[in-house]
Amino acid sequence: MKRPAVIAGAALLLAGSAAAQSTGAADREARGYWWYQAPAKAEQEKPDPDALVKPVIPPMAELATWTPPKIRTLIEQQRDYAATVLTIDAVADFWRLQDFARRKARAFAGVTQLVMLTHPELNARAANPLVGEARDALGAQKDQVRRQYLRAHAGEFALVMFARTSCGYCKVQWPIVQRFQDEMGWQVSLMDLDRKPELGQRFGVEVTPTTMVIRRNSAQRMVIAAGVETYPNIAQMAYQAVRLLSGDIRPEQWLTGAGEESGFFDALANGPVSSTDPRVLGGDLIDAREPRP
Repeated sequence: MKRPAVIAGAALLLAGSAAAQSTGAADREARGYWWYQAPAKAEQEKPDPDALVKPVIPPMAELATWTPPKIRTLIEQQRDYAATVLTIDAVADFWRLQDFARRKARAFAGVTQLVMLTHPELNARAANPLVGEARDALGAQKDQVRRQYLRAHAGEFALVMFARTSCGYCKVQWPIVQRFQDEMGWQVSLMDLDRKPELGQRFGVEVTPTTMVIRRNSAQRMVIAAGVETYPNIAQMAYQAVRLLSGDIRPEQWLTGAGEESGFFDALANGPVSSTDPRVLGGDLIDAREPRP
């Protein structure tokens, strides 16, 4: 009576084994004959960032080949270690590293001076002398260039100062603006926003005094002073504003002073420095809106 049960059980075992073998064969066919699954790696414990570790300071010959960021990291590590253990040797090692960085910086400064002598075009002293008499002569030359340029454009531009009757600073600024009229021959106007508040909205003026360069018969205008400014600053800003509105300079040349064009202080003297410069051709700097040749 037990034999049929035994036979049935054996049949079930054989069927299960056959199913497992077929499944294994199917997996091997799907993964390939040489498929191999590496055993899972045991998770390694992450090092404790607050653990006290003594930094390894390499010999001087090796340290001299390191980059400044790598040296800075070592100095910071040695500083933290020395501040923790507070031993003479650890603190001394920190200052030895600092001394190495100091000497490296001094060596760089020394080589820089040699470069300035070898390549004077990289040296600001050629365009901006430090000697008092030379600086006075340079300042007079720049004033002359500004004066000639602004006088030449006196019929094309005007200077407008927006003020309020209640503005005490406006009373200080107005005589300075009037001096510009006397010396440059420009038309200078005073706009009282208390009497004509619509002018403030029209020209976007909220602070008084505000001094603005306006191009005649044009919508072009530019604020050159918000608040009280000295006459030299008014003249310099007006000079730069007229050059920019006239297309004589680009925005990148705003800090290029009178007579400094194509010199050391001209940002565009040696070529374009921005992707919006019309001289930029091809490469990553080309304007995406412009069709490529």
